[in-house]
Amino acid sequence: MGPAGGGGKPAGCRRLACGVAVARAPADGYTLLVHSSGYAVNAALNANLSYDPHKDLVAVAPLASQAMVLVVNPAAGFQGVAGLISAAKARPGGLAYGSAGIGSGGHFSAEQFRIAAGIELLHVPYKGGAEAINDTAAGRLALTFNTITLAMPYIRDGRLLALGVTSAQRSSLLPDVPTIAEAALPGFEFTFWNGLWAPAGTPPAIADQIARDLRSAVAAGDVRERFARLGADAMAMTPAEFARFVQQEIYSAERIARISGIKAQ
Repeated sequence: MGPAGGGGKPAGCRRLACGVAVARAPADGYTLLVHSSGYAVNAALNANLSYDPHKDLVAVAPLASQAMVLVVNPAAGFQGVAGLISAAKARPGGLAYGSAGIGSGGHFSAEQFRIAAGIELLHVPYKGGAEAINDTAAGRLALTFNTITLAMPYIRDGRLLALGVTSAQRSSLLPDVPTIAEAALPGFEFTFWNGLWAPAGTPPAIADQIARDLRSAVAAGDVRERFARLGADAMAMTPAEFARFVQQEIYSAERIARISGIKAQ
C-alpha cells in the first residue's frame, strides 16, 4: 500500500520519474503507473512537473484506501477529539504535530483537520512517520496522524492513545475508535489511496478491461484478507469514476496547500 510513514513524501518520490516514463510509453495498455494519493499532491504542489498529470496520463482504476489515525500521548489527558480541539483553541499554535515530511499524507491529513477544526497547530516535519510516532509517544509532540499499521503497536501497548480515524467508516483494525467525523467534525474524511494510470490515448476499451480485471482481483478472498490486515479497503470504480475522484482529490489538495501555505520542497 505505498510508502510507509504516513503516506510517504510525494515530492522527490521515484514515481515522478515513473510518471514521465509511463506518459511517454505506447498507449497499448501494457505499461501502467501504480501511484498513490501523492499523485494528487504532486499535481497540487508542483506546477513544473515533467509531465502533465491532467493530460499525459489517464486514470484507469483505484486499488484500495487506508484510513489514518490521530494519536496522542495518553499523559496529555485530551478528552477525545473534541477535547484536543478545545485544548488547541486555548493555546493557539501551542500544540505541535509531527509528520513524515512536507507533502506527506500525515501532513495533509493534519492540515485538513486543523482547517476543519479552526485551530492553529505547529507542524514539525520529520524524515519518516516512525520518528513522528516515537516523539509523540515520548511526549515531545502533542499529536500525529499516521497509518494505522505503523501506529498499532504503540496503541496496543499503551504508549499512544488513538482518538479518531480519518475515514468515513470505522476501521476494522480499531473498531472501538470513532471516526473524526462522528467524534467532532461531521463530514471529515481523509484517506491514503492507490490506483493505476495509463498513457494518454489508451483506448477506452482497454482501460475498461483493465478496470474490470482489477475489480475481480481485489474482490478475491485472499486479496481482501491481505488488505484487511493492512487496514485497507478495496475500491471499485470505472475509469470515468476514478478520473472524477482523482480530480476532486487534486482540488482538495490544492485547497489545503493554499490555505496552509504548503510549498513543494
